[in-house]
Amino acid sequence: MSDATMEHPGAADYDAIVTFPGFSLGICSDGDAIVAIDFLEPCDERGGRQPLAQAAVRQLRGYLKDRAFAFNLPLAPAGTAFQQRVWAAISAIPTGQTRSYGELAETLKSSPRAVGAACGANPYPIVVPCHRVIAASGDLGGFSRQRGGFLLEAKRWLLHHEGIQ
Repeated sequence: MSDATMEHPGAADYDAIVTFPGFSLGICSDGDAIVAIDFLEPCDERGGRQPLAQAAVRQLRGYLKDRAFAFNLPLAPAGTAFQQRVWAAISAIPTGQTRSYGELAETLKSSPRAVGAACGANPYPIVVPCHRVIAASGDLGGFSRQRGGFLLEAKRWLLHHEGIQ
């Protein structure tokens, strides 16, 4: 989960909630940009309280219908310069493809562990598709700083949704 989850522990605190198979996404915005998208245990869907949250709901539903959907949400600048470089590299991974933590690390002249930490800090899951980053062995690796539970199942579902076995 992103750090925003700790700031917004209850579903009522999100501007909108979108339900996916086996998990939900809580959307936080400041009216000008999306500031966080957090993985949540499955819960009731709720439309946006304001236009930007409504747009995020529409776009996430668009991804549910079309795995190649191209997001165009305004995102609030977040993270360190290194995290932003990692997130840019993740965003460049085409739908239906994966990269290993090591491959990204080599490209970014960094370590796989540092890339993994930046992936775990991604405040915009699915929009910045960190689920496309896997272990060198082909295993899922972790997801959103977790090694199991519903988040790993969410990663498995997202990869399957994009046609990755």
